Amino acid sequence: MNFVFFDIECASVNKTTAKICAFGYVVCDEYFNILKKEDILINPRGGFHLTDRNGHKGLVLPYSYSEFKKYPPFNQQYSFIKSLLEDRNSIVIGHSILNDVKYLNLETRRFHLPSFDFQFYDSQLMFMSYSGDFSHQSGLEHIAVNLGVEFTPHRAVDDAYATMRVVEAICKAENCTFEQLVKLYGLNRGRIKNYSMYSPTSSGVKAYNKKISAEKRERSQKRIEFFNYVSRKRSRRGGAFYGKIFSFSRAIEDDTELAKLLCDEIYAQGGRYSHRLGDSDYYVCDDGDDTQRTVNAQNASYITVMNISQLRRALNDFAD
Repeated sequence: MNFVFFDIECASVNKTTAKICAFGYVVCDEYFNILKKEDILINPRGGFHLTDRNGHKGLVLPYSYSEFKKYPPFNQQYSFIKSLLEDRNSIVIGHSILNDVKYLNLETRRFHLPSFDFQFYDSQLMFMSYSGDFSHQSGLEHIAVNLGVEFTPHRAVDDAYATMRVVEAICKAENCTFEQLVKLYGLNRGRIKNYSMYSPTSSGVKAYNKKISAEKRERSQKRIEFFNYVSRKRSRRGGAFYGKIFSFSRAIEDDTELAKLLCDEIYAQGGRYSHRLGDSDYYVCDDGDDTQRTVNAQNASYITVMNISQLRRALNDFAD
């Protein structure tokens, strides 16, 4: 059984097209001995409008762009790439591979070609399981530095090579074969078939997503409880903050008991509470809160931003 590691670079990507300009791959045996390594350059049949994975401009590929016109377009490289990835005697692996599979999918549609049909693993999921951090998706460069793998970023064949070395390093760190690694991390392959794509996953990611979903439900329930509490309150007529409206950061709203106590004090001084930032005269948050809601409050000239201590001091100064 061999491994096929691959990576794709595109001249441009949008929701309906991905103009592939490079397909890099490394074939190795089960001991990570390289059998073949190649960078296939492809005429993208279009201009270069480069962005990074997050859609930001400024990505530079380590190629001479004028060279690409000398090479065949994707439809002429399709048969080889398809046979390589669909070889049933090979295990296909990539980094954040669903993006590259999407590019293949878009190009087959663009050139009216039959869908790819293969299964694949994701080295990004392997590193998450290795590091125990499922809260964010690490890029290949970050992981390579972490594991001491050197390569040239964004050259497709080098990205494929680095992916291979990352997987090899994780296997060495866990002192196991790739087959054992799959079992250790509960890795499940993704698949593309009939133009439909299915994400790879792992037991760690499933457990993390389940935990996050439970936390979201708990926050939602607490927020509903607080909303209901506020909706039943009536402010005092008069008072230092009569007619003034307060809003809290989400973190304070989620601390239901604290939020209730603060509202009690606000309503006792004639103030009211609103969940809508645009209605507010005062906004209360913790020091160091840099969430978008807080940034919006800080940028609104009509809102006075304060922390909890400042709020209580203001309320106490005007208490009867």
